[in-house]
Amino acid sequence: MISDDEATLRTEVREWLHAHWDINRSLVAWRNLLVDSGWGMPHWPRAWHGRDLPVSLLPVVEEEFEAAQAVGVARIGIRLLAAATLLEHGSDSHKSRFLRRILTGEDTWCQLFSEPGSGSDLAGASTRADRDGDNDGHGWRVNGQKLWTTSAHHAQWGLLLARTDWDAPKHTGMSYFIIDMMQPGVEVQPLKQMNGHASFNQVFFTDAQVPAENLVGKIGDGWKIAMTTLAHERRNADALRRWGHASPHAGPIYDEERAEIATVMEPYKWYPQRAGRVDLVMKRARESGRLADPAVRQEIARLMMMSRSAEWLALRARQAKVAGKPEGPEGSLGKLVASHVARAASHVHTLISGADAMLAGADSPHDGLIAEILLSVPATSIAGGTDEIQRNIIGERVLDLPREPRMDTGPFRDVPRNPTRGR
Repeated sequence: MISDDEATLRTEVREWLHAHWDINRSLVAWRNLLVDSGWGMPHWPRAWHGRDLPVSLLPVVEEEFEAAQAVGVARIGIRLLAAATLLEHGSDSHKSRFLRRILTGEDTWCQLFSEPGSGSDLAGASTRADRDGDNDGHGWRVNGQKLWTTSAHHAQWGLLLARTDWDAPKHTGMSYFIIDMMQPGVEVQPLKQMNGHASFNQVFFTDAQVPAENLVGKIGDGWKIAMTTLAHERRNADALRRWGHASPHAGPIYDEERAEIATVMEPYKWYPQRAGRVDLVMKRARESGRLADPAVRQEIARLMMMSRSAEWLALRARQAKVAGKPEGPEGSLGKLVASHVARAASHVHTLISGADAMLAGADSPHDGLIAEILLSVPATSIAGGTDEIQRNIIGERVLDLPREPRMDTGPFRDVPRNPTRGR
């Protein structure tokens, strides 16, 4: 049964779109109109481009936009992680400066967390931010290196986790900054992956400047704020699949959207292979004749059960978000399950294709796509926090198990670690 609130909302959205949607507007002009109206992100606060709409009613708005074939605000890439983090921890100045341009798509962002010397030990970051003596001690100078940074090559802004206190314990000596990626002192170098793609970058900072007002939260709040960013990242792991598809419709605004998506989604085009391509399994089994093998059928059935369970888990996480529940450890459950599904899919593809799964080129299975799957799947267990990290989170926050004994307490400068630049 449709509630009065839902019916009223549906009518209001439909009438607004009828009065304002125009495929001949420029993409930025249309999105600015969306931002002003609050319909772009209606669950956001009214003070910051929203309408204070309950999250449970968001599907109504989305259905009306789809019915009108209307383009929404910019959602793909790191930008919405930046927006979610700034909404929770940013100052009014941050929200005023950055949120609108995030939603219009005029600014792109990257996430500067991982480092070559600390891997998934995020709290072991040693990129340092020191008070800038040339700016009366009010700003910061950043030195160090970040790794596995998606989209750094075209990002205007970065979410930076840097160490500001070497005498504090590792988790409390870090701060969170917004850094200008286009300034001198920021060098971005692409990294070539074994699957042939180059989605990631390493970023070197040499006396890069951060104004005092670009500190997010307080000095020493870096770990807490980074956990907000990661919680949104893990909970919204399927967002790229939902929002990363261009509209097939004709018109100037759709052409602009397609161009934007092609640029922003370029680093992510191998992500379906990273997830194992469960959707190809039955097709491959039939066309290769391997479906008649009972051992192969059993492994396919096992994979399909795991995949469907993962879909249900993701649906539960989405429903929790719709219900307005805070970000929690369920994102780690979903990410760990995704790793298991990807590895199982890689195993099944190998059973089906045999040694041909290692071939690339025009005469290989699906023009080398199966080989790309095998080379890409290991990344699922590493990116966004390794499987081991997810198990620790689940054990401690879901199962209430005792924490692991720590050997890295005390001042960070005394903690043994790999040598890195900038110390």
